[in-house]
Amino acid sequence: MNRNNPTPWEWKLWQFLKNKQINGYKFRRQVSINDFVVDFCCLELKFVIELDGSGHLQPVQMKKDIQRNNDLEEWGFMIMRFPNNDIDENLNAVINIITQKCNELHNEILK
Repeated sequence: MNRNNPTPWEWKLWQFLKNKQINGYKFRRQVSINDFVVDFCCLELKFVIELDGSGHLQPVQMKKDIQRNNDLEEWGFMIMRFPNNDIDENLNAVINIITQKCNELHNEILK
């Protein structure tokens, strides 16, 4: 679902992703990719970041998330999912993981 107003967790992470703060990579919020709207995406790296609330632990939603990931990967995107509580409890670690993945994806592009 496309939302104009981010969740508190999206807003918190967005403060670190916006304005090319991660190694100069441009991330966008609420990006449409075919039939999906992803939380964050760096189109240059084809890198998607999704934040998951407790609803994503439900079996029906988990199945949808797996299919969504498979479709996005088929279209060439790398997907990382973080539970909302990681944003609250481990934000620095999340930022470090995202930064490391950006570096890896950049290096893959250069090969």
